[in-house]
Amino acid sequence: MSATGATAAMNAPLVFITGASSGIGQALAAHYAARGWRLALTARRVGALQDWAQAHGLGEDRCVAYGADVAAGLDDPRAIVAAAEACLARQGLPDVVIANAGISVGMDSTVREDLAVMRDTLELNVLGLAATFHPFVAPMRARGRGTLVGIASMAALRGLPGHGAYCASKAGVVAYCESLRVECRASGVRVVTLLPGYVATPLTSRNPYAMPFLIDADTFAMRAARAIDAGRSRAVIPWQMAIVAPLLRNLPNVVYDRLFKGRKRKPRRGEAGGTGTP
Repeated sequence: MSATGATAAMNAPLVFITGASSGIGQALAAHYAARGWRLALTARRVGALQDWAQAHGLGEDRCVAYGADVAAGLDDPRAIVAAAEACLARQGLPDVVIANAGISVGMDSTVREDLAVMRDTLELNVLGLAATFHPFVAPMRARGRGTLVGIASMAALRGLPGHGAYCASKAGVVAYCESLRVECRASGVRVVTLLPGYVATPLTSRNPYAMPFLIDADTFAMRAARAIDAGRSRAVIPWQMAIVAPLLRNLPNVVYDRLFKGRKRKPRRGEAGGTGTP
């Protein structure tokens, strides 16, 4: 690479993405790479990230992979914090941080072992998101700009049968991001909450029920980046779900209960399709 090219790469904006080895995270990485951004990518499978970067012709001036199991660092969140600090030291303060790593597993409240599923889901999807943002909040405030992006879900709006842990966790993401948004507003730091509908990823591929308005991960990434660029406080993707969302939210309980009566449940951990790995 020429000196001019190296300088341009160093000056390109930087995005930090968790859970970037597959699905939505990987699609977001590809989208930002195509726009010329520098990438700081984290996942449990750091080798997969490195292989992906090599396959896309991205050298270390454009993409750095950090191994971090967000779930492993919850009781003591040094794993994800260490990855963030390594990014700060090596690549600088990101312009955008996307907390995407998550888990989706069905649960049955009559099964005692599934209480552990709920604990794991809440810890990864909510506490893991907060731990991802933590190292960047103060430096972004000091700089006076930056964007923190939380990946929630349409499942945050209403409880779904067999999906209590996931729905509760994503409702927690929405509430947490709203709190953080108000806290950061005066500093110039934006907080964006994205609520995907159904996106074709490994997490949804074995869902045993209909998934209306299903979109592919690349389409989601393009629309998500558009919302992030605009600094929207909240965006539902795809647009069809944005129409459905308020209707679903405001349905009387008696109507909602009838509508979802008999709906197939999300597979539990250990069942086919119930691995829940991000």
